[in-house]
Amino acid sequence: MPEPRPATEATLKGATGTRSARSLIAGLEIDGRLLGMVLAIGVVWIFFHIWSHGLFLSPRNLWNLSVQSAAVAIMTTGMVLIIVSRNIDLSIGSILAVVALVMALLQTDWIPNVLGVGLNQPYTWIVALAVGIALGALIGALHGFLIAYFGIPSFIVTLGGLLVWRGVSFGLVSGRTIGPLDSTFQLLGGGSRGSLGATLSWLVAALAVAALVYGIVAGRRRRRRYNFQLRAMWADVTLGVIGSLVVVGAVWIANSYPSGDKPNGIAIPVLIAIGIAVVMTILGTRRRFGRYVYSIGGNPEAAELAGINTRMTIMKTFILMGVMAAVAAAVTSARLNAATNGLGLGVELQVIAAAVIGGTSFAGGIGTIAGGVMGAVIMQSLQSGMVLIGVPTALQNIVVGVVLVTAVGFDSYLRRRRA
Repeated sequence: MPEPRPATEATLKGATGTRSARSLIAGLEIDGRLLGMVLAIGVVWIFFHIWSHGLFLSPRNLWNLSVQSAAVAIMTTGMVLIIVSRNIDLSIGSILAVVALVMALLQTDWIPNVLGVGLNQPYTWIVALAVGIALGALIGALHGFLIAYFGIPSFIVTLGGLLVWRGVSFGLVSGRTIGPLDSTFQLLGGGSRGSLGATLSWLVAALAVAALVYGIVAGRRRRRRYNFQLRAMWADVTLGVIGSLVVVGAVWIANSYPSGDKPNGIAIPVLIAIGIAVVMTILGTRRRFGRYVYSIGGNPEAAELAGINTRMTIMKTFILMGVMAAVAAAVTSARLNAATNGLGLGVELQVIAAAVIGGTSFAGGIGTIAGGVMGAVIMQSLQSGMVLIGVPTALQNIVVGVVLVTAVGFDSYLRRRRA
């Protein structure tokens, strides 16, 4: 039997370094999956930056990337809860199309013809947006009702919805493009007009840093109040500094991309996506509805026995998904200044892939909104980078498919290891 070799100095240093890194991560209480997502985004960005000869990380491309990611990120926040509850929604692309067309027709045809007024009335965009969100919620409620109360699998219901609502969208316009849209409504899509500018962007950054610091301080107070173990002071300070630097850096990049002689600043759709992500995170982690969704995904039978109204909860998740699809429809059509029945083709796969890449498990009960948003950024980064270096569309689809299968396979591997 061979004698064990004595540990060398290099081995000891390596082990010490590994333990130090793990201790640092444990002290900061950072989710390992989220940290992995950040590293993955960094690797993707550096790879495409080198391959594109320094174009990918330019302020212009990063600003465009943020706007392009907004609609997918908005829908991913809803898809995370859908998958966490052990369901799926394949219809969101078709819902996006039909809602976008209804909002566009309201602005260009229905309101002017019914009321006998011209375009660009002060109330036009408000009515269109309200009707679109209500329609998205209604479609989501219909899907949720069939799934929760009739017991039809979500895959079948939403697959049928994908076909039905795509057909309805074609029937509404027969292939026509509806536009241009209301000038105020267009601001929801970004662009030079749909951005905050330098001053307001820095104000948003200041408010975000203040909210971050307040959240850290409030969290520390809550832990002390309930006699939970406090995070080390150095960890709270480190998280605050890193978070503040990220916010300031993002706004600096946004202000570095000029439109004419003025900085664009933060685009409105990006602000909408961030706001929705924050609200959905609070809803999913600090409200009863979110706890119910995770309980159902973790163990549906136990959730039922615990007195949770599982049917209504599932129906609410699909209503919420419909609302997110409607908001994404507004952002997408406003960005294009038009709506067609081809909007949203294939977007359901991007959203599902973003949620899964972000750590949401198809087994249910596991997933975070933050991870889903990062997954959306990764998906859009892949597509943007491939377009930038001239990868053919067919190959882009292959890469997205491989990434999706790899993410699901990795999730299955982790679950088997835990078991």
